[in-house]
Amino acid sequence: MTEWKNFDELASYKALGSAKKVNLKEVMAGESGAERVKKYSVPMAAGLNYNYAAKAVDADILTKLCDLAKEAGLSEKFEALYNGEVINTGEKRMVLHHLTRGQLGNDVIADGVNKREFYEEQVKRIADFANDVHAGKIVNEKGEKFTTVCQIGIGGSDLGPRAMYLALLNWAKKEGLFKMDANFISNVDPDDATAVLNSMDVSKTIFILVSKSGTTLETLTNEAFVKDALKKAGLDASKHMIAVTSETSPLAKNPDYLAAFYMDDYIGGRYSSTSAVGGAVLSLAFGPDVFARFLKGAAEEDKLAAKKDPMKNPDMLDALIGVYERNFLGFGSSAVLPYSQALSRFPAHLQQLDMESNGKSVNRFGEPVNYVTGPAIFGEPGTNGQHSFYQLLHQGTDIIPLQFVAYKNNQQGNDVEIQGSTSQKKLCANVAAQIVAFACGKHDENPNKNFNGCRPSSIIIGDQVNPESLGALLAHFENKVMFQGFVWNVNSFDQEGVQLGKVLAKRVLAHDTDGALAEYSKLLEI
Repeated sequence: MTEWKNFDELASYKALGSAKKVNLKEVMAGESGAERVKKYSVPMAAGLNYNYAAKAVDADILTKLCDLAKEAGLSEKFEALYNGEVINTGEKRMVLHHLTRGQLGNDVIADGVNKREFYEEQVKRIADFANDVHAGKIVNEKGEKFTTVCQIGIGGSDLGPRAMYLALLNWAKKEGLFKMDANFISNVDPDDATAVLNSMDVSKTIFILVSKSGTTLETLTNEAFVKDALKKAGLDASKHMIAVTSETSPLAKNPDYLAAFYMDDYIGGRYSSTSAVGGAVLSLAFGPDVFARFLKGAAEEDKLAAKKDPMKNPDMLDALIGVYERNFLGFGSSAVLPYSQALSRFPAHLQQLDMESNGKSVNRFGEPVNYVTGPAIFGEPGTNGQHSFYQLLHQGTDIIPLQFVAYKNNQQGNDVEIQGSTSQKKLCANVAAQIVAFACGKHDENPNKNFNGCRPSSIIIGDQVNPESLGALLAHFENKVMFQGFVWNVNSFDQEGVQLGKVLAKRVLAHDTDGALAEYSKLLEI
């Protein structure tokens, strides 16, 4: 059985705490910096590469991080997870999102079902459905082809799939693989649903209702909003809606839906982009083959995550460096900075992935921990961010580690040369310049123009955002968060912090309030 200990009970914790700190400005200057860029790099799947030269680590700290990985049993814990051990202790569940894209270990049997075969069956059912829609075999009431798909969900049912759709949209159009426009309704604010519904022809739209339990308040509210719009248009909602849910929910096998595709309690919402939650919308938008390529990239990255040596495991190494920064350098937040417009919503997805997973102050047994855990995550695409919050990143009082993501080529092959270089070259030049500027700084006698440097960053570099590289990128961050949760001995797979507000909101709507809750209800005229 897997042994779980608090981070500060490990010998590695004390060793890292007493390790000599690295002066990033010094090691990144001149030829020393050039050698680090060449050396401090680990290949990822789908042609990606993780470079950590501009992180405040050296051979001694890396050795101690490898010792930590071994002492904390990170590889063994990952192996236990993908072999079906109950890792989600809060909800007493297995954690099986890796199985949605490949088999890493033994067969996992749950509820009398081989779960890998179950997930494969859902992918096949979604593919058949999407192909029938694209071929005009499934049509609207007038016999017209559907041209648009709209996902109704919130949290993990929205953020990941939306980010993945936007990431592949322009690539698919360039490759001639674009099938249907996709829209998303998530916020219970009626302005969200109204704006989306007004932007499309509902008579030619398939709506995907995503709710594992079939009881999510915001999602069911938005479903009612959509059904009302369909009714006003004289349309039968049951001919326009499919469900992604669990087999035990009220949405399953329900005549109100054209079809239902299944997930289960072993897939957390924020880890569900490679399940039916992402599969239905991506297969309808781009075709099942594109979704299959996305799964392939994620599966290949998962194989690297299973390597025991952190120096050959980019996901584990990224996680360990992040733990070192959080617990021993005292950095409380981290910025994700993709230099690709395709990844415009990727930071928003990572906010949920990381902060909902590791935003915990008790260990997996419910006991308080005496060390800090998950950082706050934020970000925007470059170069927009450079003209926004980079001022604080460069010269603010807090040092915030940075995670850059960049690609050598754009998705559409459309560019223009101005002043001796293309737009893509200018984009890449900016990210290279920022890494060095953050690390090395610049001395100036004018304090307002002085840059202290010593601001750490890493970069993931790829050739282009495509299905395989996107799948690998997603899996990298999912696995990074997982490994960090293992080190901190927290349960990265439940989210009790989301629940309290839901309970109180129901009380407000039922007018079962007192104290401050009653007064705020009055202020908002509820």
